[in-house]
Amino acid sequence: MTASRTFSLSAIALMGLMAATRFHHFGDFKTLPDASLAAFFLAGLLIARPAFFAVLLLEAGLIDFIAIRYGGVSGWCVTPAYLFLIPAYGVSWLAGYGCRHLSPNNAAAIAATLLAAAAATTLAFVISNVGFYGFSGRFGEMRLTEYALRVARYLPSYLGVTLAYTGLALAGRWAVRQWRSAATAPTTP
Repeated sequence: MTASRTFSLSAIALMGLMAATRFHHFGDFKTLPDASLAAFFLAGLLIARPAFFAVLLLEAGLIDFIAIRYGGVSGWCVTPAYLFLIPAYGVSWLAGYGCRHLSPNNAAAIAATLLAAAAATTLAFVISNVGFYGFSGRFGEMRLTEYALRVARYLPSYLGVTLAYTGLALAGRWAVRQWRSAATAPTTP
């Protein structure tokens, strides 16, 4: 498979994943939880083109606009703090980019990639929530410690969802590489 075809398939898959999941951040019995953090991490890992990072940012903004304007989703989170999603997603993308040198066929490297995804997700969570606390104008007199305690309960879900999507993608990548390797291996009579 050519590099151009791999790029195209990866880009379409990541954009499709975000489009399919971003409308509902937590998911329920009818919808999947938001895969945005995983999509940005995987974009850094698999695609590594800054222009594609910008495309994903535009897609996220467009999805949010459509969800709020036409889908009945609350716009409560869209404040000046919304801009903090750029560095939050940037952390995820950069962490994925930083894992490009790790072998997709080595269990220790896959574990290191998942650890990087967990660290990036945690940092992205902190960036977006501190930004929301400081710049949304929604918390007036609430102390930062109280806010932190309230939002901390969502971190395990963010981690679990991001690691699940990332783990599935890494497993799929490994399986495809194994299949290709077997398909191109010389056969002995």
